[in-house]
Parts: sequence; structure tokens; C-alpha cells
Amino acid sequence: MEVADTRSLAVENILIAHHLLKDVVLHTPLQKNEYLSEKYGANIYFKREDLQYVRSFKLRGAYYKIKKIEDAARTSGVVCASAGNHAQGVAFACAHLNIKGAIFMPLTTPKQKVDQVRMFGRNNIEIILAGDTFDDSAAAAMEYCEEHNMIFIHPFNDIDIVAGQGTVAVEVLNDVEEPLDFIFAGIGGGGLMAGISAYVKHISPNSKVIGVEPAGAASMKAAFENEGPITLDKIDKFCDGTAVQCVGSTTYEICKNYLDDIVLVPEGKVSTTILDLYNKHAIVAEPSGALPVAALDLYADQIKGKSVVVVITGGNNDISRMQEIKEKSLLYEGLLYYFIVSFPQRAGALRQFLTVVLGPNDDITTFEYTKKNNKESGPALVGIEVSKPEDYQGLVDRMRINGFEFKEVNKDSTLFGLLV
Repeated sequence: MEVADTRSLAVENILIAHHLLKDVVLHTPLQKNEYLSEKYGANIYFKREDLQYVRSFKLRGAYYKIKKIEDAARTSGVVCASAGNHAQGVAFACAHLNIKGAIFMPLTTPKQKVDQVRMFGRNNIEIILAGDTFDDSAAAAMEYCEEHNMIFIHPFNDIDIVAGQGTVAVEVLNDVEEPLDFIFAGIGGGGLMAGISAYVKHISPNSKVIGVEPAGAASMKAAFENEGPITLDKIDKFCDGTAVQCVGSTTYEICKNYLDDIVLVPEGKVSTTILDLYNKHAIVAEPSGALPVAALDLYADQIKGKSVVVVITGGNNDISRMQEIKEKSLLYEGLLYYFIVSFPQRAGALRQFLTVVLGPNDDITTFEYTKKNNKESGPALVGIEVSKPEDYQGLVDRMRINGFEFKEVNKDSTLFGLLV
């Protein structure tokens, strides 16, 4: 796809999209968060795109694009590739405009998102699971599109998609009652941040626009450093809504012109933020939705005393992932450790481990012998949750003092991947 002239993404185009969408999408609330405002000494507002009809901002760009080509799309049908949220937006548009669509999703997509796509698309869409990543799925979708002479609806690298996503910024600037100092939002392929940054920088040029990427899939950061989009060899798929190996050429050009900074957040910190949003604020955010909230810690000094908007981009989180999210959070916070422990071949060794090695507030979360035979005298995988990171050193000291040989699985990524 050719790089679009970023001047074509004029404020007028985003306003046209806003006018077309205002009776289709939900004008999501801008809510002040008192807890975080007090924590950071700032006025922190959540833009709740997780409350959108498809629980994600992606409806905006998808509907606007398909509506603009409605007649041609009704004749040929449309195809898209998505990890979930763009797929739901396309499915919603297909059902409402009575257009046929084929939706490609990675095999790794959570079942909850696949089911949601099917629900929104009704009988107008076909779901095809292909590839392990978005990029694999997109390649399969493009082949299908050409073979069946259908129209491809790109999830981010399209000027109309960008204009539709930019309507988030229109609502933010219309609703905020004070000068906006910062706006944080996540980056996957870059469509949302391209639209937000283009609009905000034209209407409120002094506002700082901060893009946030998961550390394991920092494709826009890599593009900035490379001075052009580059495909990452490997990405962490945990933040599935932003797990993109290569950003768009169009979105890169726009973000390069307007973004003030890109912040990288570890996936473990995102997990902690998901749990905090749920426990403290009753907000169910998907990993990519919690991503920009997690970035506030990294900007704590700069945002003090400022007006800050954080876009919670989506709430399509599969409840079956909560154990994985909790574990990632505990590991990141230094509260969960895995060991291969070789128990001495003597009676009462396991009991000694439980009574002498474990601290009063330590808890065993995993215990599994690694050998099928001679279990009682063989090594075991032991997961131990401590109450605070400082308890770790005492734990390993007590294992050494009491003669328990061990290997720390956390410090061996290969072993961790095999056993945990």
C-alpha cells in the first residue's frame, strides 16, 4: 500500500467521519478517576472505549470505511484480518449494512473474541481461523480477497480507518472541561494513535500525545528507530490487540509527524494494571485496553498537576485468561517464584521443607514431581508465592541452610517455558 499524504488526513476528514458515525457508535463517557488523580496528583480521565457497542474503538474506523464504499462492498463483499476487535467492528458493520464479509482471525485469538465476532456479524459473515499472528492471518486474508475478488478492509493502514478512529479525539476534546495536557493511548498497527494525534495536534497543539506499546511487541518504536516500518522477527502475543509485527506505512508517517513520545510497558505490568482496574475500579479491560493506564507510572513526574486523558481502548477480555494474568502480575511484581527442588533422600524431607523453609506468609501454588518413578526421592517443580519481594532472599537462604538443592526456574527462560 502506498504511503498516504498525511495532509489528506485533515481535521475536516475526521469531523466528516464524526458526523457520519454519531448516530451509529456510542459517544463513550469521559470519566474522572479520583483514585488515580489522587495517586498522581493530577486530573486523570478515562475515555471509556471499552463501553463501545463492540467493547472497542475499532467499530469507528471499520464502520466508516465500509460505509464510504457501501455500494461496491455490497456487490463484492469484504474481507478483513484481525486479532478480534477490528473483526467485531467489521462484523457489526456487515450486519447493519447487510454486506457479506469473510473475517480472518489468528488461531491464537481468545475464544471469547471469536464468539463475539460471530454474534455481531450474525449470518452476514464467515469466520476463518488462520496463522499464529495477525500478520500470518492478514497474509491468508489477502490471498482469499484476491482469489474471490473482494474488498480488503485493513485494520489500520488506511486513511479512512484512521479518520474513523480519530473521532475518539473529537469526543475527548469536546468533553474535557479544562485544557488537555496529555493523552495516552495504545499502539498496535497505529490507526488509533494516528487519528488521535492528527486531530489533537491541530486543535490543541500544546497537548502531549503519548503512544504506548507492549514491550514485547514494540513495532512502532522499532519503526521510529529504523526511520520506516520494519517487521519484528518475534513478538509477545499477550497484548493480542496490539501484538502487531509491523506497523502501517500510512500510520507510521502520521505518528512520526505528531507523536510526542512512545512508552514501552512490560506485559507483567499490564497484567497488574488489569487486576487493579478490576479490583479498584470495576473495569474489565483487555490487555491492550489496560496498556496506556499502565504507562502512567512511567510518566508520574511529568503528569503531576496536569490534565490527563487515558484511552481504555477495549474490554474484550476472556475470563479464562485471568489465571494467566494473575501469574504474569505476580512474576512481574516479584511475588511468585518457581524452583526445581531436589529433596534429600531421607524420611521427613518434604515435611521439613514445609515447616522450616517456607516463611509464615509463603504459599505453595505449584508442587509437581518431575519424575514418574521414585517420586518421593526425585526433584519437584515447586511454585512459591511470597507476600512481599523482600521475602525472596530469606526463602532461598533457608533452602541452602537446610540442605535443599535447587535451581531457580525464573532465571532460566528456556526451562521456564518448558515447565511453567
